[in-house]
Amino acid sequence: MKLLLTSQGITNPSLRSALVELLGKPIEESRAIFVSTGMHPFRGGGDGMVRALRGDLAPHLTGLGWGSLGLLEITALETVKRENWVHDLTTTDALLVWGGHVAYLHYWMRRSGVADLVESLENLVYVGVSAGSIVTTPYNCDVDSNLEELPENSPACDGAAGGLGLVPFTMWVHVGNPNPIFADHTLENVERWSR
Repeated sequence: MKLLLTSQGITNPSLRSALVELLGKPIEESRAIFVSTGMHPFRGGGDGMVRALRGDLAPHLTGLGWGSLGLLEITALETVKRENWVHDLTTTDALLVWGGHVAYLHYWMRRSGVADLVESLENLVYVGVSAGSIVTTPYNCDVDSNLEELPENSPACDGAAGGLGLVPFTMWVHVGNPNPIFADHTLENVERWSR
């Protein structure tokens, strides 16, 4: 698997070039699957998921002009034939994992088997955005706020501080983002968190 981990998606020509290089072909000739599962725990998450898939909220991810774009709802995978979704993942060029709730996304990526499968797919390009990037690390920097969003008895609370450990570093996203929901994402707080 090849990783392209971002805070906001493919937001500049350098990132777009890196994506094309990892794909080995133009985006317009590439097949992508979008995962928006991390939005479920939030009020209005369903609306956000649809808007992201349309490209309204995620123009730098789903709105890049993919040759084909599908949706993978990883919370549903336990109830469908494994060979169907495995086929989809093994024949796609890119897995686009959008943001939201790191702990919830981590839980479902592990439980569904997606995490184990994608790790073995040598040519798959994993494009993470926000929580979709954080979940690849060994540590969830959003664990405190994540736990506030989940019911106390949620199985996603178990192991909420961890990530998939696909990379040997941790990250904090949206540093300096002007959106008020990221007001605490400052270099000062990153420095304090990293200790």
